[in-house]
Amino acid sequence: MQKILIVDDEEVNREILYNILKDDYIVVTADDGGEALQQLQECHDEIVALLLDLHMPNLDGFDVIVEMKKNDWISRVPILIISAEHAIEVENQCFQLGVSDFIHKPFVASIVQNRVKNTIEMFNCKNELEIRVAEQSRIIRMQEGRLGRLEPFNKMMIEYSSAIMEVETRLKVLNSMFSEEYKRNPFESIKSRLKKPESIYKKLERKGHPITIENIREYITDVAGLRVICSFPDDIYRLAELLVRQDDIILLKEKDYIKEPKSNGYRSLHLILDVPVFLPDEKKYIKAEVQFRTIAMDFWASLEHKLRYKKDINNTEEIERQLKVCADSIEELDYQMQEIRNQIDNPGDAFFCRDT
Repeated sequence: MQKILIVDDEEVNREILYNILKDDYIVVTADDGGEALQQLQECHDEIVALLLDLHMPNLDGFDVIVEMKKNDWISRVPILIISAEHAIEVENQCFQLGVSDFIHKPFVASIVQNRVKNTIEMFNCKNELEIRVAEQSRIIRMQEGRLGRLEPFNKMMIEYSSAIMEVETRLKVLNSMFSEEYKRNPFESIKSRLKKPESIYKKLERKGHPITIENIREYITDVAGLRVICSFPDDIYRLAELLVRQDDIILLKEKDYIKEPKSNGYRSLHLILDVPVFLPDEKKYIKAEVQFRTIAMDFWASLEHKLRYKKDINNTEEIERQLKVCADSIEELDYQMQEIRNQIDNPGDAFFCRDT
């Protein structure tokens, strides 16, 4: 379990937050800023989030943030302010200092849980994407002669990274709203990746296009890729519909391999989207591919991927035949599980019908 630090001079607030979060995290507490800094000094690399009160005697929340910036802990530990303060200027000041989010008092359990969870996930995603961009920049320096100058490619990859974060944020908002209304989540997890430079080069070469920034933007639609893992097939279609219904998301292409599977049994819903990215001096639309699968579909695809890329397999045809049988069984199982869920949620209703 991940560790969270709660800092508040009021014991009742610490106790409330502890009870809300204890089932999902290891929760440690501090009753003032000095004790918080001491704990951060000892184990900042273990703490995944800091819930920080602003107004405390001796060393307040602002002092803690300043010290965290000096020690560069703020780049490793996201901060959520816990406060009854609603003044816009105070919130703006906190965001300018590097705070990730606010949780206002009095505490609502579902809001606390969702804000903490989303902040940790987004913070980790941001750090992972920065690492990926840095690694790709390193690789591109080695390939600089093929693309010309490094700066345009690096800027383009940051734009694709931003598109991933934009789609992830929108999906997580939909997930939170759905969870609040229906008391369950439409998806289990989101996986994202930036296509590696070597893969970009090879794909352009296969398509017969020179390796240029312009051709990457024009002919490759999956530089930014996301995979959304859902529990049930109807959640896939509901979530995809809610996403593309947003007025600034543009659906460029849809491939429904659930209703029309590939010959080998592969099933997934693929959407190619134009996603708005807000850059310092402009708003730009960036392509992103989003794949929706159930847990079973994703497990099958992972196994099939190993078969495709693993060498020295003697009985490939027999394994392919078995995988096709498994794919058909998985489809039947997904819909049976969905029907059982419908009976549990709506005991008076008839079984779910795939054609409706």
